[in-house]
Amino acid sequence: MANSGQKVVLITGCSSGIGLRIAVTLAKDEKQRYHVIATMRDLKKKDKLVEAAGDAYGKTLMLLPLDVCSDDSVRQCVNSVKDRHIDILINNAGVGLLGPVESISIEEMKRVFDTNFFGVVRMIKEVMPDMKKRRSGHIVVMSSVMGLQGVVFNDVYTASKFAMEGFCESMAVQLMKFSIRLSMIEPGPVHTEFETKMMENVAKMDFPGVDADTVRYFKDVYLPSSIDIFEAMGQTPEDIAKCTKMVIESDSPRFRNLTNSLYTPIVALKYADETGGLSVNTFYNLLFNFGPLMHITMSILKCLTCSCLRRRTISPN
Repeated sequence: MANSGQKVVLITGCSSGIGLRIAVTLAKDEKQRYHVIATMRDLKKKDKLVEAAGDAYGKTLMLLPLDVCSDDSVRQCVNSVKDRHIDILINNAGVGLLGPVESISIEEMKRVFDTNFFGVVRMIKEVMPDMKKRRSGHIVVMSSVMGLQGVVFNDVYTASKFAMEGFCESMAVQLMKFSIRLSMIEPGPVHTEFETKMMENVAKMDFPGVDADTVRYFKDVYLPSSIDIFEAMGQTPEDIAKCTKMVIESDSPRFRNLTNSLYTPIVALKYADETGGLSVNTFYNLLFNFGPLMHITMSILKCLTCSCLRRRTISPN
């Protein structure tokens, strides 16, 4: 139970990665300003979180089961919170999907949307009425730079993030009238076990039904380039947790928060040309015409990306 003066923070998807690090970072706040409710679909996967939380577990951090794909689970979780009082909701639960779209079933696509989009919608719908009554609250949504700029072979994942960005951009206007803040956290590549495993798995797949050229472009062109970008520009879950903490502690939190300033020019490129041709053609040339040059550039960037630069990239300001 939260102590007087503590803000109640409910976080989804805390079994690993970004969600785990956000939960631990807030629970270990030196001033103990937060009572963290870390949630996950299967509490059998709690061990990593409990170990990372250390002495904070049972004090400033508690666990609850939550499946964001289930209306009943969402309702039961929020009802388990004293007076349904949640000051800060951090929507972190998400799944990825990578590969040629011809090889992806509609059911797989629906699964991604059910978690990445409808999961966020379920959570917001459940906490929003109480926040409106109190005329206070902060909703944080873990989006992605891919919610702003499409990335080849990430078609379905990108679409789910675009949908979420549009939904939240619309909601932010209404929520402002009730003194409720809404913030998007938009990381680029992040080094997590989930991402590593997904990249390893797709590299081994055969993709039946997909033409040979597309498979070759995916395996021999996209994947090596993607690995280069991850190694040169990737952040850690700790970086994203620090950025998220900055956002919720800001007196005037921004709506959009790119966690990696190295991606700012890429996003700006899209809005520099209303026809969309500039960004599409640029990404085409980078991937298919200037692949070797991009590899060299990423290698140089990796060498230049010192700890000082990485500290700069985690600030939303």
